[in-house]
Amino acid sequence: MSVKDNLLKIKNTIPSNVKLVAVSKTKPIELIQEAYDTGYRVFGENRPQELKQKYEELPKDIEWHFIGHLQSKQVKYYASFVSLIHGVDSLKLLQAVNKEAVKNDRIIDCLLEFHIAQEESKFGLNIEDAFQILKSKEFAELKNIRVCGVMGMATFTDNKEQIRKEFKKLKNIFAELKKEFFADSDSFKEISMGMSGDYLIAIEEGSTMVRIGSSIFGSRNYI
Repeated sequence: MSVKDNLLKIKNTIPSNVKLVAVSKTKPIELIQEAYDTGYRVFGENRPQELKQKYEELPKDIEWHFIGHLQSKQVKYYASFVSLIHGVDSLKLLQAVNKEAVKNDRIIDCLLEFHIAQEESKFGLNIEDAFQILKSKEFAELKNIRVCGVMGMATFTDNKEQIRKEFKKLKNIFAELKKEFFADSDSFKEISMGMSGDYLIAIEEGSTMVRIGSSIFGSRNYI
Protein backbone atom coordinates (compact mmCIF):
# COMPACT_ATOMS: atom_id res chain seq x y z
CA MET A 1 0.00 0.00 0.00
CA SER A 2 1.06 3.58 -0.60
CA VAL A 3 1.73 6.18 2.10
CA LYS A 4 -1.56 7.80 1.12
CA ASP A 5 -3.50 4.54 1.55
CA ASN A 6 -1.78 3.77 4.85
CA LEU A 7 -2.46 7.24 6.19
CA LEU A 8 -6.13 7.17 5.25
CA LYS A 9 -6.51 3.69 6.74
CA ILE A 10 -4.96 4.79 10.06
CA LYS A 11 -6.96 8.02 10.18
CA ASN A 12 -10.17 6.00 9.86
CA THR A 13 -9.32 4.21 13.12
CA ILE A 14 -8.65 7.39 15.11
CA PRO A 15 -11.41 9.51 16.68
CA SER A 16 -11.60 13.17 15.68
CA ASN A 17 -10.53 14.31 19.17
CA VAL A 18 -7.19 12.44 18.92
CA LYS A 19 -4.30 14.00 16.99
CA LEU A 20 -2.23 11.75 14.75
CA VAL A 21 1.48 12.60 14.59
CA ALA A 22 2.87 10.95 11.46
CA VAL A 23 6.36 9.89 12.56
CA SER A 24 8.57 10.60 9.56
CA LYS A 25 11.97 10.12 11.23
CA THR A 26 14.60 8.58 8.92
CA LYS A 27 12.16 8.84 6.00
CA PRO A 28 13.00 10.74 2.80
CA ILE A 29 11.48 14.06 1.82
CA GLU A 30 9.52 12.36 -0.98
CA LEU A 31 7.49 10.18 1.38
CA ILE A 32 6.68 13.12 3.65
CA GLN A 33 5.62 15.11 0.59
CA GLU A 34 3.37 12.23 -0.45
CA ALA A 35 1.67 12.32 2.97
CA TYR A 36 1.48 16.12 2.74
CA ASP A 37 -0.19 15.88 -0.66
CA THR A 38 -2.99 13.81 0.89
CA GLY A 39 -3.72 16.82 3.10
CA TYR A 40 -1.73 15.76 6.17
CA ARG A 41 0.22 18.40 8.09
CA VAL A 42 1.48 16.97 11.42
CA PHE A 43 4.84 15.18 11.41
CA GLY A 44 7.24 13.96 14.07
CA GLU A 45 11.03 13.77 13.91
CA ASN A 46 13.71 12.69 16.39
CA ARG A 47 16.96 13.97 14.90
CA PRO A 48 17.49 17.73 15.28
CA GLN A 49 19.59 18.39 12.19
CA GLU A 50 17.43 16.14 10.03
CA LEU A 51 14.34 17.95 11.32
CA LYS A 52 15.88 21.32 10.48
CA GLN A 53 16.74 20.18 6.95
CA LYS A 54 13.23 18.82 6.35
CA TYR A 55 11.69 22.03 7.71
CA GLU A 56 13.75 24.04 5.23
CA GLU A 57 12.87 21.84 2.25
CA LEU A 58 9.18 21.17 2.85
CA PRO A 59 6.11 23.47 2.90
CA LYS A 60 5.96 25.90 5.79
CA ASP A 61 2.44 25.04 6.97
CA ILE A 62 3.65 21.71 8.40
CA GLU A 63 3.26 21.33 12.17
CA TRP A 64 6.54 19.78 13.31
CA HIS A 65 6.82 17.79 16.55
CA PHE A 66 10.13 16.79 18.10
CA ILE A 67 9.62 13.31 19.54
CA GLY A 68 13.14 12.06 20.27
CA HIS A 69 15.17 12.16 23.45
CA LEU A 70 15.95 15.81 24.07
CA GLN A 71 19.51 17.10 24.37
CA SER A 72 20.10 20.66 25.57
CA LYS A 73 22.70 21.56 22.97
CA GLN A 74 20.46 20.50 20.07
CA VAL A 75 17.34 22.54 20.87
CA LYS A 76 18.75 25.44 18.83
CA TYR A 77 18.24 23.52 15.58
CA TYR A 78 14.44 23.61 15.78
CA ALA A 79 13.53 26.21 18.41
CA SER A 80 12.46 28.74 15.79
CA PHE A 81 9.69 26.58 14.31
CA VAL A 82 8.87 23.45 16.36
CA SER A 83 5.21 23.19 17.39
CA LEU A 84 5.58 20.73 20.26
CA ILE A 85 8.45 19.00 22.06
CA HIS A 86 7.27 15.62 23.36
CA GLY A 87 10.03 14.40 25.62
CA VAL A 88 11.15 16.79 28.36
CA ASP A 89 12.27 14.92 31.46
CA SER A 90 14.30 17.38 33.57
CA LEU A 91 14.39 20.96 34.78
CA LYS A 92 17.67 21.41 32.93
CA LEU A 93 15.99 20.59 29.62
CA LEU A 94 13.06 22.90 30.35
CA GLN A 95 15.56 25.67 31.02
CA ALA A 96 17.40 24.90 27.76
CA VAL A 97 14.15 25.06 25.76
CA ASN A 98 13.18 28.30 27.52
CA LYS A 99 16.57 29.84 26.69
CA GLU A 100 16.21 29.07 22.98
CA ALA A 101 12.57 30.19 23.01
CA VAL A 102 13.65 33.57 24.40
CA LYS A 103 16.22 33.92 21.60
CA ASN A 104 13.48 33.28 19.04
CA ASP A 105 10.85 35.42 20.81
CA ARG A 106 8.53 32.41 21.10
CA ILE A 107 6.67 30.40 23.68
CA ILE A 108 7.42 26.73 22.99
CA ASP A 109 4.93 24.04 23.96
CA CYS A 110 6.33 20.99 25.78
CA LEU A 111 5.15 17.70 27.22
CA LEU A 112 6.65 16.16 30.35
CA GLU A 113 7.89 12.64 29.64
CA PHE A 114 7.18 9.96 32.24
CA HIS A 115 8.76 6.54 32.63
CA ILE A 116 5.80 4.15 32.66
CA ALA A 117 7.38 1.08 31.03
CA GLN A 118 9.21 -1.81 32.67
CA GLU A 119 12.19 -1.34 30.37
CA GLU A 120 15.03 0.54 32.04
CA SER A 121 16.20 1.84 28.67
CA LYS A 122 13.28 4.23 28.34
CA PHE A 123 13.57 7.78 29.63
CA GLY A 124 11.22 9.77 31.80
CA LEU A 125 10.26 11.34 35.10
CA ASN A 126 8.37 9.80 37.97
CA ILE A 127 5.57 11.70 39.70
CA GLU A 128 7.82 12.80 42.56
CA ASP A 129 10.34 14.30 40.11
CA ALA A 130 7.57 16.19 38.35
CA PHE A 131 6.18 17.63 41.59
CA GLN A 132 9.66 18.79 42.58
CA ILE A 133 10.17 20.55 39.24
CA LEU A 134 6.72 22.15 39.08
CA LYS A 135 6.95 23.47 42.64
CA SER A 136 10.39 25.00 42.15
CA LYS A 137 11.10 28.70 41.84
CA GLU A 138 13.35 27.86 38.87
CA PHE A 139 10.35 26.50 36.96
CA ALA A 140 8.26 29.53 37.88
CA GLU A 141 10.88 31.74 36.21
CA LEU A 142 10.48 30.01 32.82
CA LYS A 143 8.19 32.35 30.88
CA ASN A 144 8.84 31.11 27.34
CA ILE A 145 7.73 27.50 27.68
CA ARG A 146 4.24 26.13 28.16
CA VAL A 147 3.72 22.67 29.62
CA CYS A 148 0.76 21.25 27.69
CA GLY A 149 0.53 17.73 29.07
CA VAL A 150 2.35 14.44 29.45
CA MET A 151 3.98 11.80 27.25
CA GLY A 152 5.05 8.21 27.81
CA MET A 153 5.91 4.95 26.05
CA ALA A 154 4.60 1.58 27.13
CA THR A 155 6.73 -1.53 27.38
CA PHE A 156 7.43 -3.25 24.06
CA THR A 157 5.47 -6.42 24.71
CA ASP A 158 2.58 -8.51 23.41
CA ASN A 159 0.99 -8.38 26.86
CA LYS A 160 -1.96 -6.08 26.20
CA GLU A 161 -2.96 -5.91 29.86
CA GLN A 162 0.46 -4.68 30.83
CA ILE A 163 0.34 -2.03 28.10
CA ARG A 164 -3.13 -0.98 29.24
CA LYS A 165 -1.95 -0.76 32.86
CA GLU A 166 0.96 1.48 31.87
CA PHE A 167 -1.27 3.78 29.83
CA LYS A 168 -3.68 4.00 32.78
CA LYS A 169 -0.73 5.04 34.93
CA LEU A 170 0.08 7.92 32.57
CA LYS A 171 -3.56 9.02 32.48
CA ASN A 172 -3.56 9.08 36.30
CA ILE A 173 -0.35 11.11 36.35
CA PHE A 174 -1.94 13.59 33.94
CA ALA A 175 -5.01 13.89 36.20
CA GLU A 176 -2.87 14.42 39.28
CA LEU A 177 -0.78 17.15 37.66
CA LYS A 178 -3.87 18.81 36.22
CA LYS A 179 -5.49 18.95 39.65
CA GLU A 180 -2.37 20.09 41.50
CA PHE A 181 -0.73 22.53 39.09
CA PHE A 182 -2.81 23.17 35.96
CA ALA A 183 -6.42 23.30 37.06
CA ASP A 184 -6.83 26.75 35.50
CA SER A 185 -4.84 25.99 32.35
CA ASP A 186 -6.83 25.23 29.20
CA SER A 187 -3.60 24.39 27.39
CA PHE A 188 -2.69 21.52 29.76
CA LYS A 189 -4.75 18.92 27.91
CA GLU A 190 -2.48 16.50 26.02
CA ILE A 191 -1.72 12.86 26.79
CA SER A 192 0.72 11.69 24.13
CA MET A 193 0.78 7.89 24.24
CA GLY A 194 0.39 5.14 21.71
CA MET A 195 2.46 4.10 18.68
CA SER A 196 1.90 1.80 15.71
CA GLY A 197 1.60 -1.37 17.79
CA ASP A 198 -0.48 -0.11 20.70
CA TYR A 199 -2.25 3.10 19.73
CA LEU A 200 -5.75 1.62 19.83
CA ILE A 201 -5.26 0.63 23.48
CA ALA A 202 -3.82 4.07 24.19
CA ILE A 203 -6.89 5.76 22.71
CA GLU A 204 -9.17 3.57 24.84
CA GLU A 205 -7.19 4.72 27.88
CA GLY A 206 -7.48 8.42 27.13
CA SER A 207 -4.71 9.33 24.71
CA THR A 208 -5.18 12.65 22.92
CA MET A 209 -2.19 12.22 20.62
CA VAL A 210 -0.71 9.12 18.97
CA ARG A 211 2.68 8.83 17.27
CA ILE A 212 2.57 6.46 14.30
CA GLY A 213 5.41 5.85 11.88
CA SER A 214 5.91 2.33 10.53
CA SER A 215 2.20 1.75 9.85
CA ILE A 216 2.23 4.82 7.60
CA PHE A 217 5.72 4.95 6.09
CA GLY A 218 6.83 1.32 6.40
CA SER A 219 9.49 -0.09 8.68
CA ARG A 220 12.12 2.24 10.06
CA ASN A 221 15.34 2.97 8.24
CA TYR A 222 18.17 2.54 10.75
CA ILE A 223 20.70 4.94 9.34
